[in-house]
Amino acid sequence: METVSEKPNGRGFMRIVRATVCSWQGFKAAWRHESAFRQEALLAIVLIPLGLWLGQGGVQRALLAGSVLLVPIAELINSAIESVVDRIGMERHELSGRAKDMGSAVVFLACSLTVMTWCCVLFG
Repeated sequence: METVSEKPNGRGFMRIVRATVCSWQGFKAAWRHESAFRQEALLAIVLIPLGLWLGQGGVQRALLAGSVLLVPIAELINSAIESVVDRIGMERHELSGRAKDMGSAVVFLACSLTVMTWCCVLFG
């Protein structure tokens, strides 16, 4: 019979509390170490309220604000990939470069989606 191992962050409400602490630590690390994240977060602080104000109805508001929110999400993923790759080693390796380039492509696509969404909603 299989035994259930205890989760490192616990269970129930305490798991939520610990996960929230870990998330906050991730935000702080990204803010401290990633200039792109700081720029995108500051832009989101301006554009999300603007999108909520400019959108006509819930769907437009969600599209405008949500598309902006995807950019820092993508940047967090990209930064996490870069951190893991750099942890493994700083020497050049084809797979390391490919992983970093793909992470960068995720951010580019998120930015492209934001621009396309705002243009379609506001000018379409």
